[in-house]
Amino acid sequence: QVQLVDSGGGLMQVGDSLRLSCAASGVTFSKYALGWFRQAPGKEREIVASISGSGGSTLVADSTKGRFTISRDNAKNTAYLQINTLKPEDTAVYYCAARWGSSSWLSSDYADWGQGTQVTVSS
Repeated sequence: QVQLVDSGGGLMQVGDSLRLSCAASGVTFSKYALGWFRQAPGKEREIVASISGSGGSTLVADSTKGRFTISRDNAKNTAYLQINTLKPEDTAVYYCAARWGSSSWLSSDYADWGQGTQVTVSS
């Protein structure tokens, strides 16, 4: 089982940039693909990005392409989500999640989840 701790959220202004972190423990980090998800008030959880265990393969949702970047540092057991040019619609709780093996775009494929970090974008 992977223990994940999400951090880096906060109250931001439109146009700001933000980097979320996901720190993992308890496993060989590089053997796990990771996904970043978000859930806005009253909406379903959606995936925004995924990354393979090696970091060599990444996917970003079309709705966030160009502003969101996913990365990881396996030496630090940490993954990141860089968000640039924040918009009010980015307001959500952001979660990282891990799964053994290859990346997936389905939240149901991820077994382990962080506690989430709130991002609020004020206009």
